[in-house]
Amino acid sequence: MLKAMRPSGTPAQLQKRRERAIELLAAGQTPSAVARALSASPSSVLRWRETYQQQGLPGLQAKAIPGRPPALLPAQRERLVAALLRGPRAAGFHTELWTLKRIAHLIRRLFGLRYHPGHVWKILRQLGWSCQKPERRARQRDEAAIAHWKRYVWPQIKKTLSGWAPTWCLPTKAAFCSSLT
Repeated sequence: MLKAMRPSGTPAQLQKRRERAIELLAAGQTPSAVARALSASPSSVLRWRETYQQQGLPGLQAKAIPGRPPALLPAQRERLVAALLRGPRAAGFHTELWTLKRIAHLIRRLFGLRYHPGHVWKILRQLGWSCQKPERRARQRDEAAIAHWKRYVWPQIKKTLSGWAPTWCLPTKAAFCSSLT
């Protein structure tokens, strides 16, 4: 058996659609003509008419979309954002890197709610956060020495024949590659 899908549109748009159906029915159109005009099923049009007759326009108002309510309340989300902005070290972690696993642990510690790290990402997206990949650079990196090496040493290596090897030589064929030089 096929499950009926909710039609596309915002709740306000769907409400206007139902109200338009009542207007067309009041103008004397048949339920099947109204259904064709609004891209709805005739049974839906009949149900809307019956609801309108029993409850009036309030019966045609948009209803909340069913589903499980979010576990994190809006106030808790604000507290979570504040904790995330303070940083991982303030939350008791050893490095300045937030991971989904760490945020799930933080949510459990702050609110007593268990979230799978994969679902934490959905919360972060809803909060407007995006994924950031940290740069992998050594702390002891010496930019001046690197610039010097790139400018003076690398061109010397690149220009010599000893720094050259055929690109089609594989490490497994070392004997063959060495016979070429």
